[in-house]
Amino acid sequence: MNTLSILGPQRLVGTVHVAGAKNAALPALAATLLASEAVTLERIPRVTDTATMLDLLTCLGVEVRREGEADCLVPSVEPDRFATWGFELMRRIRASILVLGPLVARRGRARVALPGGCAIGTRPIDEHLRGLSALGAEVRVGESAVEVTAPGGLRGSRFRFSTPSVTATENLLMAASLARGTSILEGCAQEPEIGDL
Repeated sequence: MNTLSILGPQRLVGTVHVAGAKNAALPALAATLLASEAVTLERIPRVTDTATMLDLLTCLGVEVRREGEADCLVPSVEPDRFATWGFELMRRIRASILVLGPLVARRGRARVALPGGCAIGTRPIDEHLRGLSALGAEVRVGESAVEVTAPGGLRGSRFRFSTPSVTATENLLMAASLARGTSILEGCAQEPEIGDL
């Protein structure tokens, strides 16, 4: 294991500005698709995954403006102006699946590429799709994409995860936030980034 050794004799003095956590930032960025007004997020870490997510949101019609150290995101409720390159962006990062729930909740439909970019191997999205179905969505899975529609909107429901999943919990929290009625999610993952969302 690599180590970093800091040898005196001086004492350390100074200020360090710490960026936010990437795993908290990605769902917060996706959640801006739910908003009807501008959202400002501070301390978004400047790493490849968040840059890709910002590009993806731009592709989905969100206007992204940099204001000092904060990002101001202005969502659009217009129909998706989704270009082919948007699917390429989705394949780059696993977290791209987080736009699925907000898009269905806000716009009544979503067509997203099956996510990629996971260094630890394939992780299925079954829990996401089962949960959205429980909220009244129709799900169609193709070879490279998932299409989910809810023309009449999502409706509150009770759903139990068969296994805790961080991104599925986040996706269903976002989808349920605009559903009609109350939703009860059981067996959720409980990581800190879920509390942040």
